[in-house]
Amino acid sequence: MEWVILVLIGLAGGTIGSLIGLGGGIIVVPALLFFGSTLGLISGITPQTAVGISMVVMIVTGLSSTLSYLKNKTVDLKSGLLFFIGSGPGTILGALINRTLTLDSFHLTFGIFMIFISFILMIRDRLKPIKRFQTTSYQRHFTDPHGTTYQYGFPPLLGVLIAFAVGFASGLFGIGGGSIMVPVMIMAFLFPPHVAIGTSMFMVFLSSITGSASHIFLGNVNWLYVAALAPGAWIGAKAGAAINKSMQSDKLVLVLRIFLVLLGIRSIIEGIMS
Repeated sequence: MEWVILVLIGLAGGTIGSLIGLGGGIIVVPALLFFGSTLGLISGITPQTAVGISMVVMIVTGLSSTLSYLKNKTVDLKSGLLFFIGSGPGTILGALINRTLTLDSFHLTFGIFMIFISFILMIRDRLKPIKRFQTTSYQRHFTDPHGTTYQYGFPPLLGVLIAFAVGFASGLFGIGGGSIMVPVMIMAFLFPPHVAIGTSMFMVFLSSITGSASHIFLGNVNWLYVAALAPGAWIGAKAGAAINKSMQSDKLVLVLRIFLVLLGIRSIIEGIMS
């Protein structure tokens, strides 16, 4: 039963993470904690191991989906590498802070963060793009398969600073960070949505490598669980990228937002009451 649960968690995390650029950890971490520390169906799960396992699995998810988005030509490699300058060190710092969290404090802070993420997902389609950043010297262009050309850009220093904050959250909570980075890229920097998601998954892939290295060094990775999660994550990431190419993900975002709010409230109550 334990291994079936792990495979299904990997599949769900990979599919949802790749579809809307979240990275998958936002599903993997709470699922591991729920089936592990709460129900006792997965042994040896702590906040540290859940985050460490999630970070390694996100390498698989990030690589799989990045290869698919590269094939679709919706990854801005130059911008992704620029973001990684900030997100890479951020994940290392987040991993170091994670080791100080108890189960109760992790539940509390993670719950607050889940509600924050659901709020970001709720407002991201309602906010109007900020055009003032388009006067910066760093400008990019993208032409979609229909021949429409998009121009977008951002101040490099601002992009690095935002990516650092995203990387910190990723290393601390084991999530991909795309839930924050994708709305910022779309609203503030005017990235086309599909390019924002593809570039986010590329950044998730790179950041997961540095974050995983930190958690491996700290002894937070159960390799047997990674082996069970990875195949589902790889297949799910491919499926999510394929679905992203052909459909709108609004309905999935709505369901995910409700799920995150309920998960956040439950996590906060558990952190307070324990």
